[in-house]
Amino acid sequence: MKLIYPLNVKNEFVFSSSPRDFTVEEIPLYEFTGEGEHLVLKVRKKEMTTWEMIDAISSHIGLRRRDIGYAGLKDKHAMTIQYISLPAKLEEKLSTFSHEKIKILETTRHNNKIRVGHLKGNRFSIRLKKVLGVQKDKLDSVLKWIKNNGVPNYFGNQRFGTNGNNWEDGKKLIEGRLKMRDRKTREFLMGSYQSYLFNQWLCKRMELNLLLEKFSEEETAQVLKLPKGSLAGTKSQANFFKLLEGDLMMHYPYGRLFEVEELSKEAERFSTKDIAPTGLIPGSKTKRASGAARLIEAQFDEEMKLYGARRYAWIRVTEIKKNYVEEKAHYELSFALPKGAYATNVLDVLRGENAF
Repeated sequence: MKLIYPLNVKNEFVFSSSPRDFTVEEIPLYEFTGEGEHLVLKVRKKEMTTWEMIDAISSHIGLRRRDIGYAGLKDKHAMTIQYISLPAKLEEKLSTFSHEKIKILETTRHNNKIRVGHLKGNRFSIRLKKVLGVQKDKLDSVLKWIKNNGVPNYFGNQRFGTNGNNWEDGKKLIEGRLKMRDRKTREFLMGSYQSYLFNQWLCKRMELNLLLEKFSEEETAQVLKLPKGSLAGTKSQANFFKLLEGDLMMHYPYGRLFEVEELSKEAERFSTKDIAPTGLIPGSKTKRASGAARLIEAQFDEEMKLYGARRYAWIRVTEIKKNYVEEKAHYELSFALPKGAYATNVLDVLRGENAF
């Protein structure tokens, strides 16, 4: 699946998704109280999935996997730091836990179990290698653009499997052309197809944004086969990502969903990072866009007996820090993203390989 990115650049560097060069740390949604019936563990792991880490701890203390709380699943091919919770009465058993790939960094009490989604975001630390001469300056320039503008919020390759085609089996399952007994695998594959449709929609919106940089509203509408006048008020917007009449927005980084009515007003709020546009993850019980936005969204909307959702189409990259180690040609970078966002989106904008 070839995705479209905002900058027509070409930066060469080497990045390996390994514990030495890639660290992910959860940013909790709230502060832990320091008292209560639950014990919160700050855990560092490497070369393990979150489920493998949870299984190792649950087996040691004699607890069912489902009784351990977690906020999100973390990459296997990275050094990851995340928070899990378990009943505080098992704290003594935990004192004898030892594992070569797992280290418990801190423990604290809290009054409730950690649930999926109890997460503000993630902080990433990445080392890029073989960054020579002018490449460092080009990375600095693109990073400045990212800081000011943000990045598209594509689903990452992890959603689509090693060969990138999990979504094809998901489509077959939804259409009834494939049967599968394992519920978790079935749900994952169908979710992969939902993610594929979202990414395809976002590619089309990115194409629109890039066309508007080169052509008039009327010419862009013709290229995309949209009705005359449907892109009125788009080209003059300051943001790279252009809002359309009928887009569904959310307050950023979380909040209420609402429809664009006054295009210029909402575009200005978007530029101040107060709100952001959303895209459709197709399914039931989900609000659809209207107007010009719906003309594009409808091309990637399919009926399915799954819950749908709205997902931010465009995200901000915050807490950006960089350091260039000249003697090693290493470019060290750290940044924070909201929950559900992938560091690969930042890397791909920096790399510019898939630019339109």
